[in-house]
Parts: sequence; C-alpha cells; structure tokens
Amino acid sequence: MPDRKPIESWLTDMDGVLIHEGVPIPGADAFLKKLRESGRPFLVLTNNSIYTPRDLHARLERMGLDVPEENIWTSALATAQFLDDQRPGGTAYVIGEAGLTTALHDIGYVLTDHDPDFVILGETRTYSFEAMTKAVRLINDGARFIATNPDNVGPSAEGALPATGSIAALITAATRKKPYFVGKPNPLMMRAGLNALGAHSETSAMIGDRMDTDVLAGLEAGMRTFLVMTGVTQPEDVDRFPFRPSRVVDSIADLVEQV
Repeated sequence: MPDRKPIESWLTDMDGVLIHEGVPIPGADAFLKKLRESGRPFLVLTNNSIYTPRDLHARLERMGLDVPEENIWTSALATAQFLDDQRPGGTAYVIGEAGLTTALHDIGYVLTDHDPDFVILGETRTYSFEAMTKAVRLINDGARFIATNPDNVGPSAEGALPATGSIAALITAATRKKPYFVGKPNPLMMRAGLNALGAHSETSAMIGDRMDTDVLAGLEAGMRTFLVMTGVTQPEDVDRFPFRPSRVVDSIADLVEQV
C-alpha cells in the first residue's frame, strides 16, 4: 500500500509463526531479538486460552524464545477485559483451563454453575459431555453465551484437534444461541492489544499464519498484515479469500530485516 508510515509496533501470532508443534520456527529467535534490541513495542497474540501469560513465557523460554509475560496477549485476557467492561463483578460458568479461569478471577468474577450471568467457552483438551450439557441448560435458562475464539481446529503432533469453534457450534445447535467470540478475528482483541502498547494501527503490523483469523483481524483493525507459510494457510489457499494480506512471506525469518 503506497504512502504507508513506517512500522513502529508489531503484533504476531504464536502457533504457526513463532513455534510449530512445540518447536521454534527458524528465524523466530532472531526476530524477537531484533524487536527487543530495537525497543519497538510488540505483542505475541494467541487465540489459545489454555495457558496464562506466565505459563506461555515459561514454555517459550524452554524453547529458547525470550518473550516477557507483559508481551503476551491471549484470548482469555481479552475475554476477561471485555467482561470487566460489560458487566464488572459478574458470575460465569466456565468450560476451560487455567488461562481462562485465572484471567476471570483476576477481574473479580465468581465462577459458578448456579444462575450465572455468562457461560464462557474456552479451549481445553478435556471437553466433557457433562460440562457441555450443563452449558446448554444454563444458556437455555438465560445465561449469555461467550466464547474465547472461533477456531474450529487446533494443532497437535498427531493431527488436528477439535477446538473452541467446533464445541461452540455443538452448543449453538442445541440452544439456537450463537456465542459472541472475543478472540481473533474480532478486531476488539487487536485494538485492546494496540491500546496496551500505546500503538496506532497506521504504524502497526500483524503477522499470522491464518487468513481467516490473523490476517482478517489485522485488516479490520487497520494494520498492515503479513502472512507466513509455516502454519495453517497454504499458498494455494490465499486466493480463495475475498481479501489479501499486505504481503505473503515464507516465514518469520523473512521479516527480521523489516524491524
């Protein structure tokens, strides 16, 4: 795009951009090091709500990637911030892991299965029929339905796993109530991240591996977008979408010199 201002702030997805199946992607360490040395504000974003920023910092550190806790923004944190703005001090029935429950506890939410204000669906590796049945009944009784992210599948060493979006579809089929998805591609998550950095969309860029979440979210938030080929989206997939990233690159290594 002509006459764009220089990129001063960077937002990047984690899985498929910095790491893949628990292994750092070549160039990720150099990119993060260049960001730290340049002093440019940056955030690592993830739609995965399982882990807290402290957990993710430790996991990345074990892989040799240095990302401070304060530079990690998850869909769980975005969901908690959204709920704190919408209904401070509310109650929720939660299907999810520590990343989500910790974020909700930190804003003063009470987690309960008795007449909650919200049913909140997040990522977990142990979705239970009992928990989903409880969620359906609470939503039918009037609880509002929130989900951390719309991803239908997630990665694993064994192949694709059903993720939050898939379970949300099941609950929607049973209740005829669609959730409000807080995570990418909702630009709400991106704008909250930009606000946390004190950054402006005109001088910020988003790096991702998915057209339907990362690139779309960055585009709708007014940022430049970079699509890498080390994750979900393959080259032949790009033209199937009615929008395009600002630039397609092989991997994060191709963006080190952009910082």
